[in-house]
Amino acid sequence: MSTYTVPFVVNGEERHAEKTFDVTSPDNGKVLHRCGIATEADALTAVEAAATAGYQWRNSLPAERRDIFLKAAEIMTKRRDELAQYMADEVGAQQGWVDFNINNVIDLFKDVAGRVSAIEGAIPVCADPSRSSMVVKEPYGVVLAMAPWNAPYVLGTRSVLFPIAAGCTVVFKGSERSPRTHGAIVSVLNEAGLPKGVLNYIVTNPETSPSVTESLIANPSVKKINFTGSTQIGRIIGKLAGQNLKPIVLELGGKAPAIVWEDADLDLAAQQCVLGSFFFSGQVCMSTERIVVHKKISGAFQEKLVAAAEQFFPSKSDAPILIDARSVDKNKKLVIDAVSKGASLLNGNVDAEEISKTRLRPIIVSKVTPEMDLYKQESFGPSVSLIEVETEEEALRLANDTEYGLASAVFTENLRVGLRFARGIETGAVHINNMTIHDEAALPHGGAKASGYGRFNSRYGVEEWVRTKNITWRN
Repeated sequence: MSTYTVPFVVNGEERHAEKTFDVTSPDNGKVLHRCGIATEADALTAVEAAATAGYQWRNSLPAERRDIFLKAAEIMTKRRDELAQYMADEVGAQQGWVDFNINNVIDLFKDVAGRVSAIEGAIPVCADPSRSSMVVKEPYGVVLAMAPWNAPYVLGTRSVLFPIAAGCTVVFKGSERSPRTHGAIVSVLNEAGLPKGVLNYIVTNPETSPSVTESLIANPSVKKINFTGSTQIGRIIGKLAGQNLKPIVLELGGKAPAIVWEDADLDLAAQQCVLGSFFFSGQVCMSTERIVVHKKISGAFQEKLVAAAEQFFPSKSDAPILIDARSVDKNKKLVIDAVSKGASLLNGNVDAEEISKTRLRPIIVSKVTPEMDLYKQESFGPSVSLIEVETEEEALRLANDTEYGLASAVFTENLRVGLRFARGIETGAVHINNMTIHDEAALPHGGAKASGYGRFNSRYGVEEWVRTKNITWRN
C-alpha cells in the first residue's frame, strides 16, 4: 500500500488534514493512497486565500494569463505519462479514455489562452447628448468549482480554467474518487506560474461533504458556483445557491438518445452507437442511453449493433470496469426489471460472473417501454435501450420523453432530415452521424431541462464568469 496522502493546496502551499480516508482502485479494490478530509475551517481558509489573491489577479494583464495557460499545456504534455497513471489508477479508465481527457485539456489550455484578450465591453450612445457611458465586464470574484471523477481532467480543468481566465479566483472542491487526478490539475497550473491563492484545492469525504459544501456556498466571499455531477446532487446545490442568491452553472445527468433513421449508414450508426453507449463503461454524462431506430431497418441494424459490440468489446477480453460494485448492481437491476416487463436481451448477460464485482459487459435491451425503469432512469453504465418507431413525430416524442437534455445523435444520409431532427430534439447538443459523446474546446458545452444550465467552453465559457457594469459621466 502506498503511504502517499493527497494534500490540499491553499495559497500555493500544500496542507495536510488531521483526518484522512482511503482511495481505492475500482479494478481490484486495493488502497492506492490516502486523502485528507477538509473541514469547514479548511474551506474557510481556502476562500480567504482566494479572496485575498483576487485583488491582484482581477487586474492581471491578459498576456500574463495567456502565458500561464500556454505553459500549462506544455507541462501537461511533458508530464503526460505521470498524469495518465493517476487517472487510470483512480477511476479504472482504459487508455483511450485517458487520452481523450489529456488531449482535450491540452487543447483547452491553448484555446482559452487565445480568448483571454477578447473580453470586451461597449460604449453605448446615451439619450442625453451631454452624457457619455461605457459598459465594462468585470470578474465575479471568488468562484466555487466542483467537478466529478468520471472525466476528471476535462471536467476538473474546465471548472477552474474559465473562471481564472476571466480574472476570478477559485476554490476547487475535488472528487473523493479522483483526488490525486484533480490535484494534478492544480499542480500543473501552479507549476506554470499561477500566483498563490488564485487556485485553491480541497477534498472531503461523502460524510463531511454536505456541511462543507453548504458553508462554501453560504460564504459571502463566494460570488458564483459551478457544479458538474448528478442531477440529484445538482438539485441540492442549485437550491443552496438559490437560497443564497448566488448564480450557478450546472452540468448534470443525461439520457442521450440516438435516432437511427431508415436511410442511415447502418455500419456507421452501429459503430457509433456502440461507442457512444459503452465508452468508459457508459460512465459519461453524454453516453447513449436510448437508441430510437426506424422499424424498416431495425432488424438489419440490430445485427450490426451486436456485431459492433463484439468488435469493440470482445467477449474473450476482460469485462469493462465500473467505478464500484453499486454501479454494476444498479445496471443489472434496471435490466432485470425491463426483462421482467417484456423487454428482450440482444447482448449481454446479467448473471455472468466476472473477475471482479466492479465489471460488467455491454448490455443491449430491445422492446423497451415507458413502464420500465430502464426507460426513465439514467443508467450511467454499460446498458442501452433500443426502441422501434415509424414516423419522425414518434422518434422526436421518444427522444424528448425524458427529464434530461444534454446530448443526442441522429444517423441519416439526408442532411435536411438530420437538421429537422436536430431542431426538434431538446438537448444542448445534437451530433449528426456521430456518437452522442463529443466535447471540444471550440464548442459550448451544456444542457437543457434537468441536465442543467449555463455553458462551458469557447467564448461562452469565459463570459459565464464576468458581469457587466454601467459607468456614466457628464461630458
